[in-house]
Amino acid sequence: MGKGIQVRERFADGAQYIGGKLRPGTSGRHHDVVDPATGETVYTYELAGTADVDAAVAAAREAFPGWSGATPAERSEAMHRFAAVLAERADDFAYVESLQCGKPIKLSTEFDVPGTVDNTSFFAGAARHLEGKAAAEYDGDHTSYVRREAIGVIGSIAPWNYPLQMAAWKILPAIAAGNTIVLKPAEITPLTSLMFAQAATEAGIPDGVINIVTGVGKEAGEHLVGHPDVAMTSFTGSTAVGKRVAEIATSTVKRLHLELGGKAPFVVFDDADLEAAVNGAVAGALINTGQDCTAATRAYVQRPLYDAFVQGVAELMETVRLGDPFDPSTDLGPLISHTQRDRVAGFVDRARTYATVVTGGEAPGGDLADGAYYRPTLITGAAQDSEVVQSEIFGPVLVVLPFDTDDEAIRLANDIPYGLAASAWSRDVYRANRATRELRAGCVWVNDHIPIISEMPHGGHKASGFGKDMSSYSFEEYTQVKHVMYDNTAVARKDWHRTIFGDR
Repeated sequence: MGKGIQVRERFADGAQYIGGKLRPGTSGRHHDVVDPATGETVYTYELAGTADVDAAVAAAREAFPGWSGATPAERSEAMHRFAAVLAERADDFAYVESLQCGKPIKLSTEFDVPGTVDNTSFFAGAARHLEGKAAAEYDGDHTSYVRREAIGVIGSIAPWNYPLQMAAWKILPAIAAGNTIVLKPAEITPLTSLMFAQAATEAGIPDGVINIVTGVGKEAGEHLVGHPDVAMTSFTGSTAVGKRVAEIATSTVKRLHLELGGKAPFVVFDDADLEAAVNGAVAGALINTGQDCTAATRAYVQRPLYDAFVQGVAELMETVRLGDPFDPSTDLGPLISHTQRDRVAGFVDRARTYATVVTGGEAPGGDLADGAYYRPTLITGAAQDSEVVQSEIFGPVLVVLPFDTDDEAIRLANDIPYGLAASAWSRDVYRANRATRELRAGCVWVNDHIPIISEMPHGGHKASGFGKDMSSYSFEEYTQVKHVMYDNTAVARKDWHRTIFGDR
């Protein structure tokens, strides 16, 4: 009860943040934010409708000339203050993130919030590195140079698995480059996105630069993507929804950035450090209760290590502690909802007809029965073309398959529609090097799985989308290139006129 009271007081004015102020939605429909560890409703709010999206876009459009016209140094200074405010409120952000998502507090405290603060600091610095290139006289007496400029109002849609970090990944590069933004977070996890926008205002980022509309995808999301005053759309979520976003954005000729699903392979060669690979597989598969598009979901293990690997993973999974997210000893929290838990259980139950569930494969009872918990699950004996190998489950489920040759490992790892992330485990630098070249994924780790850093890009190949989050690559995606050309002599201009129209 106490948790719910704190959240309701914090967001008493509503769950829409438009023009620097919280306000209620206007859709006439309400939505509950539910603690997935207990099933308790902690906050109820009115969803955004199309009128709220219009108001948010108008606020962003109004703020754009001033923010894009600020110097890079001015934007950078404001964003450095923003990072400082986030760092001061770290415990508050971690608490609310764990409450709305069911994340273990140690994950929020040690990963989500510090990563967000670091990302803010990185883009505060990036704001001062907006590229401008001078050029020589490529065309006789004309001088050219290239400007990178802000695009305009950005419409972004973020998912529920990392609400705070995904809000940061969308907002920070966009505003660092001088854009303004309207973000639609997932309606089930809006709270830290709202707090993020409030912290930006407190740090001195002008009203209207960051706006949050909390509504459902079919109404608020689609209206945002199709809005004529939105110049670019950035979406993170499932590939199926990403296709719909692309369809709408294409109809209005918008710039598009998509970070979509994943089904990361975890390739273990026979010269790998077995203990390290076992530990890496369990950590990589269970991060955020498996609700991570880069999670290790398919382990391909060379036959000499296969049996020992399966045994090691099963034994380690059985030691993982499920429990209250606010207990520091908890390793694994609930899934985001009972609906998601049932979806994961459906994959596992269907797999029992064609594969072996070695461990897990059930929801715990007792004190955890009311939450959306599911035990860490290991599956063997599945075929490459089976559902659990090919489809994104988004839960604490790892499938292990054997392979014989290196060629076979690469072929099987690439034999899915997705290409977001992968890892290769080997002590042989040449073998590992080959894997990094031939695995078709936006990120390939060697002897590790999951770490990300602000300086390096995150994004996929194939059906995992296109475009990058984080890094200078992300910063550049939120700019547009302009060629500027000067005529250095009046004679040159007259000659050009004569060339086109002849003598007059």
